[in-house]
Amino acid sequence: MQEVYSTKASHSVSQVESSKVLRNTYMLLGMTLAFSAVTAAISMAAGLGHGAGLIMSLVAMGLIWFVLPRTANSSTGLLVVFAFTGLIGAGLGPILNKYLSMTNGSTIIMQALGGTAVVFVSLSAYVLTTRKNFNFLGGFVAVGMILMLVIMLFLIGASFFGYQFSGLHLAFSAGIVLLMSALILYQTSEIIHGGESNYILATTSLYLSIINLFTSLLHLLGISSDE
Repeated sequence: MQEVYSTKASHSVSQVESSKVLRNTYMLLGMTLAFSAVTAAISMAAGLGHGAGLIMSLVAMGLIWFVLPRTANSSTGLLVVFAFTGLIGAGLGPILNKYLSMTNGSTIIMQALGGTAVVFVSLSAYVLTTRKNFNFLGGFVAVGMILMLVIMLFLIGASFFGYQFSGLHLAFSAGIVLLMSALILYQTSEIIHGGESNYILATTSLYLSIINLFTSLLHLLGISSDE
């Protein structure tokens, strides 16, 4: 009987901890997205070029690959996350300015923002409501990340030599939308089932999902606009 009570108590504590991680994750996610919006607006107003945007994006990726893993369990990790998201936001500035130069660019941006919000909220709500465990998607996400990285490097190399593969670009963007949707399901499930206890890492994962969803939808909508 005592073992049953102990198990129930342990489960209750686990749920409380998961709820705390989830709450902190969404709070930090909202703050970082707002910060990115501010840095993107500054970047757009300053008229930064694509070269500067690319450099800032590369620096941002360096932060989460090499710095964040060492600081995720300390307050320094918060500074790293804000530096990372700020750089990503600033790196989006030149891309957004390019779309705004199009005839229906502002509409495309709003549609991409709306689509991103619908996908994220819908998938998150589904996991939180059903509490279904999506840990089986871990392998799919890992393989998908590697595959998309290989395709991205190929496309960059091809464009450097003057080759354009519009069909592959389209498939790549569609694949990113699918992969980021799976990552949202997986990461949210990991949080509520105790698989992810670090809200800084959880925030970074969800933030990347949202940003990649947004940029991929921008690309898909831009292609469909025939501009």
